[in-house]
Amino acid sequence: MAKVFNYISDAFTELKSNVTWSPWSEVQRYTIIVAIFAILFSLATWGVDTVFGRALGVFYNWARA
Repeated sequence: MAKVFNYISDAFTELKSNVTWSPWSEVQRYTIIVAIFAILFSLATWGVDTVFGRALGVFYNWARA
């Protein structure tokens, strides 16, 4: 159990002293950019899925007739 505690303690020390953190304004800006691209990508994926679903529906209805 002491090894786990030492590992966690060393990890926190590493994060406090050796990691260079970005300014908060930059983090907010990049978070907004990532959120916008995630929304756009999900909408594009939904659109392609809808188009292919309808195209396959038309094809199967045509093939069944």
